[in-house]
Amino acid sequence: MKIFAIRDESAVHQIDLAYLFYYELEKRFYIELPESADPWETPLLLSSFVKKGETSVNSYWSKLWVQQRIVPTDRQNLGQVLRDNNLKEYDEFGLLMLTMGRCAQDDYYLVPIEEAQLPVQIQKRFARLIEDVVPLENFELLVFFRDGTVKKCSIKEYFANTPSFQVLLRNEAFFHAVNLQPGGHGIEWDINLSVSAATLYRIGKKVPLSVSDFQSFVVHRVVNVAEAAEILNCSRQNIDYLTRTGKLHPIKSSGKNTLYLKSEILKRNWQ
Repeated sequence: MKIFAIRDESAVHQIDLAYLFYYELEKRFYIELPESADPWETPLLLSSFVKKGETSVNSYWSKLWVQQRIVPTDRQNLGQVLRDNNLKEYDEFGLLMLTMGRCAQDDYYLVPIEEAQLPVQIQKRFARLIEDVVPLENFELLVFFRDGTVKKCSIKEYFANTPSFQVLLRNEAFFHAVNLQPGGHGIEWDINLSVSAATLYRIGKKVPLSVSDFQSFVVHRVVNVAEAAEILNCSRQNIDYLTRTGKLHPIKSSGKNTLYLKSEILKRNWQ
């Protein structure tokens, strides 16, 4: 991860207007705004987040801010520009670094910093990034945060009147395909359909569960085909037959790997 402070070269008193984070492997940008951000000083594209009281800018809008500061993909002589700058392909981060974020439309620029140089408020915010997320029934999520907090978040309740989320709320299979964003900045179903960690922390209801509790459950209460066969004292083929006939219900099946709740397997011995 690389971190940059966004500053205004024309400002009399130098302050950090925002912070840009770049995850190299995933090629993802995220922007975090200070709690005290002034919408009149904040870069125009980001000021709308300040006005809404949001301090975390998702990857879609963060990338859009970056794209506004570099050579566009439709530039006529793009190939020559890339060759002149020793770039083998169109690389947003590489192009951004050529000018350290400067462009002709404004006086903003980037300054590389270390994580320890981030304001205390931003560092505290990072303690509330997401470690893991588990989709539940009825469009709810179990979200594990970096500070050890676990919250249950109702996507259906919070986004019932948000047009962009209607496609998600009409398709439970799509909902269960939720992914964790790089760095734990939020969750997403695709790059245009995401929820920030800050929002989930705010809307979620705390539950008395920890990450270790959940890991312990998986270790002790989830079994594979071989373990299920051992518990029932039968062959793997018999487990496959019980699954095909609907007498066992796998919680996950991928290729040759199938997982079951141990409690369901044990119940077969009780019948």
